[in-house]
Amino acid sequence: MGITRDSIHKRRATSGKQKEWRKKRKYEIGRPAAMTHLGGVRVHPVRCRGGIIKHRALRLETGNFSWGSEVTTRKCRILNVVYNASNNELVRMKVLVKGCIVEIDASPFAAWYEKHYGVSIGKKKISKAQKDKKGGKEKAAEKETVKKMSDHLHRKMQLRNKHRSLSEALAAQFQSGRLLARISSRPGQCGRADGYILEGPELEFYSKKVGKKKGNK
Repeated sequence: MGITRDSIHKRRATSGKQKEWRKKRKYEIGRPAAMTHLGGVRVHPVRCRGGIIKHRALRLETGNFSWGSEVTTRKCRILNVVYNASNNELVRMKVLVKGCIVEIDASPFAAWYEKHYGVSIGKKKISKAQKDKKGGKEKAAEKETVKKMSDHLHRKMQLRNKHRSLSEALAAQFQSGRLLARISSRPGQCGRADGYILEGPELEFYSKKVGKKKGNK
């Protein structure tokens, strides 16, 4: 018995049994799920009907993730699978599927934010006592690392910062170095695990879901 995607073997809408009046067809073929896991990249090409090639990802560790409110995309490392609405076992086995919630590395977006706005995020604040402990050499080295900015670039930064806004929830995630994101591509079909960063009500909703999971453990 092969895997098929036909509806002949199913019951009618009235729940009555339906007689199978023909055999299976090639165009109704189905294949086992890819079950893409976290790990070193392993993608297999699959020849499909009509010569179409699908890319079956068996293992992935990176993906392109977009930050919707800032309209920017960066390649990030996927660190962990934290929630899946369909099946808890897929979370335990760290399986990447469309719609699952993952944790990604925040450093590529933090670096872009600092370059774009001139504001560093995700760095822990140093207390006054720690600042006083620093010697003169370290302070001089810090001054050297400050980049010189032209007047044109300075004015551009000022204009950008007028409309800059970063939610508290996202700022807290940048502090931890991990961002919650949702995978919007189909790794078993296209061989990629791309998605977008969670923001606003969606972030609030999934943060509660992830919090409940950790609380149960």
